[in-house]
Amino acid sequence: MRSIYLDHAATTPMRQEAYEAMIPYLTEKFGNPSSIHAFGRAARKDVDGARERVAKALNAAPQEIFFTSGGTEADNMAILGTAAQLRDKGKHIITSAVEHHAVLHTCEALATQGYRLTMLPVDKYGMVSPSQLAKAITDETILVSIMHANNEVGTIQPIRELAAIAHERGALFHTDAVQSLGNIPVDVADLQVDLLSASAHKLYGPKGVGLLYVRKGTKLGNIAYGGAQERNLRPGTENVAGIMGFARALELAAAEQPETYEHLAALRDKLIKGLTSLPAVSLNGHPQQRLPGNVNVSIERVEGESLILSLDMAGIAVSSGSACTSGSLEPSHVLMAMGLSHQKAHGSLRFTLGKSTSAADIDYVLEVIPGIIQRLRQMSPVQAGQE
Repeated sequence: MRSIYLDHAATTPMRQEAYEAMIPYLTEKFGNPSSIHAFGRAARKDVDGARERVAKALNAAPQEIFFTSGGTEADNMAILGTAAQLRDKGKHIITSAVEHHAVLHTCEALATQGYRLTMLPVDKYGMVSPSQLAKAITDETILVSIMHANNEVGTIQPIRELAAIAHERGALFHTDAVQSLGNIPVDVADLQVDLLSASAHKLYGPKGVGLLYVRKGTKLGNIAYGGAQERNLRPGTENVAGIMGFARALELAAAEQPETYEHLAALRDKLIKGLTSLPAVSLNGHPQQRLPGNVNVSIERVEGESLILSLDMAGIAVSSGSACTSGSLEPSHVLMAMGLSHQKAHGSLRFTLGKSTSAADIDYVLEVIPGIIQRLRQMSPVQAGQE
């Protein structure tokens, strides 16, 4: 049986070059970068070199890059760190209804501590309106956090325009770029963001390492204590091997990004055309302003979980939304915010393509999925009630 992985938004396989970059730091180059002897100095030199390479890929300065354990920690550092640093200026934070839970839950936690939270709505495509932000922002707003591209439906937000509105009112702007980095251009100078989060395992790097970009002059309060690593902002011994793998994966992703985009976008459009030609199947997310490898559809009168399991039995790995909430029986908060009914939200599937995805893989999906949908609809009590 064929085995086709179409869940790259959840995680990607580590590329060989990243793996090879890590190996020496798991064996002979094991020094702690904080040690002052030769072993430690060698590790520090290599971490600093990796920081320079990562910064170059983002068009940032090395001192603006802070390594973390992943995107979730970076999001927490950005949001909680801003709140801690600027609480005397104001206690108003703005985010959107379609953010990853690493942002939503962090903002909601602050709302229980005296901060005022505004959650911007989105349109039917999952897009945040700059005019809505302009209406919501006040002189008390200290942070606006809007993701660069949505992890479920792939919609790309107008970050540059949103950031400009935040800056006009003196607020910082943070974006979660976990899904966008490596898939579309991410240039912090062009985006004009103050804070940006990313994760290595979404771009063919190792799990357990990420970054927070902090624009020069932006001050954050500490959210953890115990050491002076990462210039006193993120305590704890650095994951040297992970950092080396991240740097190698990111510089390759940045170099290959135009070619990767072209490859993925062509396959994405082929899959969208084939799926939406089926009865009662509709696309979720913006039809043009979307990630090149993201296809999210609602298949009416079928449960998403049944579709996932049936496709898995056919050798096709997909998801129904964020990997972080795949165990939940609740419908996607993203799709609900976009105005979908519970039924359509429950029947959603997310296909996320990767570098190794081929046209033959898409052909196979389009070959097997009609029969699966037909069989599940025949078994559905909703379908039976309509006959």
